[in-house]
Amino acid sequence: MPYEWLPPTPGQTRLQLWPYRSLPRRGMVAFLAGFITLISLPLAAVLGSKVLWGLLPFLLLAIWGLWFALNRSFADGELLEDLTLTVTSISLSHHHRGKTKTWEANPHWVRVTLHPRSGPVPNYLTLQGGPREVELGAFLSPEERLRLAAELQAALDAQRNPPR
Repeated sequence: MPYEWLPPTPGQTRLQLWPYRSLPRRGMVAFLAGFITLISLPLAAVLGSKVLWGLLPFLLLAIWGLWFALNRSFADGELLEDLTLTVTSISLSHHHRGKTKTWEANPHWVRVTLHPRSGPVPNYLTLQGGPREVELGAFLSPEERLRLAAELQAALDAQRNPPR
């Protein structure tokens, strides 16, 4: 599951979310090696002829294009959302491409809102408190956002009403 509740420390609960990775770096290298091997096979038939020099730039361009697209995909996927919940504050940090966006509010006034159809994605999950509303886990599947909304509401309720 692309989110994890970290072990709680006294008075603090933390949640980390990240996008699902279907192709790890190691798999990318294997895929590129297989692609280069398969795309190079037709070159064996034209070795030693002028046709090789006509095909070679297009094959190299295809290899570079695939490498560029996969690297771009990995850069886009290096995203981390970190939610920290204490008795006095709730903060969300969104780390992406070396930039960090943060949001903070009083947990007593924070509302977990699930928008089944009105958001940009199904089961759009937002936190509303303070001056603005922020999205949480837009990269999760609709089922995961639904489950996370219930877990997050339970964590907020537990933090607001600690057991005596």
